[in-house]
Amino acid sequence: MIARPLAGRGQALLVLAFLAPALLLLALFVVAPAVSAVLFSFTDLALRGPGALAPKIVGLGNYTRLFGDQSFVDAFGRSVSFVFFSAIIGQFVLGLVAALLLARKGIVGKGLFGAAILMPLVVPETVAALAWASMYAPDARGTLNLLVGLVGQEPVAWLVANPMLAIIIVNIWRGVAFAMILFAAALEGVPREVVEAAMVDGASAWQQLTRITLPLIKHAIVLYMLLTTIGTFTVFGLIYFLTRGGPGGGTTVMSVFIYERAFHFAEIGLGSAASVIMLGIVLAIGLFYVRALRAQI
Repeated sequence: MIARPLAGRGQALLVLAFLAPALLLLALFVVAPAVSAVLFSFTDLALRGPGALAPKIVGLGNYTRLFGDQSFVDAFGRSVSFVFFSAIIGQFVLGLVAALLLARKGIVGKGLFGAAILMPLVVPETVAALAWASMYAPDARGTLNLLVGLVGQEPVAWLVANPMLAIIIVNIWRGVAFAMILFAAALEGVPREVVEAAMVDGASAWQQLTRITLPLIKHAIVLYMLLTTIGTFTVFGLIYFLTRGGPGGGTTVMSVFIYERAFHFAEIGLGSAASVIMLGIVLAIGLFYVRALRAQI
């Protein structure tokens, strides 16, 4: 009778010992910075000037200033557009199409096709940004300008003419692989006999997709939306390395706005307030999708 509680306690201590390094890293690099950002957001902390020597509590002053700042409102709007068109539309549609093609029998070169889509996923973000910067180069030596030059067109400054479209395309290229992997795994769980019964009943390919396949993988779709929406909303390196938020702030999303306010303009308090707002948005998105996911299970 005594050995069982002791054994249970020892098991719990063993589990805690294995989790301790991960919990410590989580506390140091996630929880502590988040708490610090919340505290700093109520001050005028700065990297130079009076706010650096003796920061003062300003209450909700930073938040009031942000909501009255048109550049912050514009950055939020760009973030929403970036997430919607690159993740919710582009990555979702192309990833689903790629997964459906890989699930079909008799497709020639499926291995090569899958490998080509997976390659962007293993390329570091910085390397991907530099590669696309070369492709978008405004002179005649840029990859895209070489292609348009073949049909007699003049070189185009792609990152100036269509900056948001340019970074959306790059992010789609980066994220299709993740969508494809998740959807391909979900499609493996779709009962083949259900699809075959629909085919016998005369269902078209579109009806099979919309009335059978998609409803049966709804849990994977919601999970994908949860992960990719949050991940895309917080993208920084890819955009910053490509455009630095330009031209003229045309690609300044919330993550770039926070970086510029905190480090370029040295306003740590204001940047922290913006990051807290973004954290609240991400948590709200996560809560919405988690509830939707629980409803599917």
